Amino acid sequence: MNVAIIPARGGSKRIPRKNIKPFCGKPMIAWTIEAAEASGCFDDIIVSTDDDDIAAVAKACGASVPFTRPNNLSDDHTGTIPVIKHAIEWYEAHVKPIDYACCLYATAPFVQPDDLKQGLQSVQNADVDYAFSVTSYAFPIQRALRLSDSGGVSMFQPEHFNTRSQDLEEAWHDAGQFYWGRADAWLNEKPLFSERSAAVPLPRHRVQDIDTPEDWTRAEWLFKALQAT
Repeated sequence: MNVAIIPARGGSKRIPRKNIKPFCGKPMIAWTIEAAEASGCFDDIIVSTDDDDIAAVAKACGASVPFTRPNNLSDDHTGTIPVIKHAIEWYEAHVKPIDYACCLYATAPFVQPDDLKQGLQSVQNADVDYAFSVTSYAFPIQRALRLSDSGGVSMFQPEHFNTRSQDLEEAWHDAGQFYWGRADAWLNEKPLFSERSAAVPLPRHRVQDIDTPEDWTRAEWLFKALQAT
């Protein structure tokens, strides 16, 4: 059995009510739920939340909310893995065993059904614990700069001052959209970023963190542009 688990707590501070705030005509979480449904990968799509309003919106969008996330897993310091572990434990105790669980972020409107399918295939067919979305950095991280309190500039890796960009190794980062995992990997809290994970590369124009109002505005413009193509 494959289950999508969408963590969506109610305490967002930088963008209040971020998970259900209207984004391009729909509550933000609706885009994630719709992508999960369209992928055909899941036997159930559940939302893990501590918030009644989020639960109501999630249900209206077609997801199930079979439990209320406990307070000790709903603060600013709780990581993703304990939240997904709790959801799997609850589901297996009350419904049925899970083979693969996919953590899908509620604030990932750019997630695509085909990417979810590729992630499932990767975690099923490779000897890995997880498969998740990544994208490349637009600029070589080896040439990153540090700004001092006095306004000065220095390189993190000054040995690469004269190295051509094309001679530097390409670097990647977590795209923050989805994380497929074997149920036992989540339950044993195995690390996501390791040799036991497979990458699902995404183009940079389909990746946007949404943590600040500026991010939100940029994401809406980018989303509208993609919808128009």
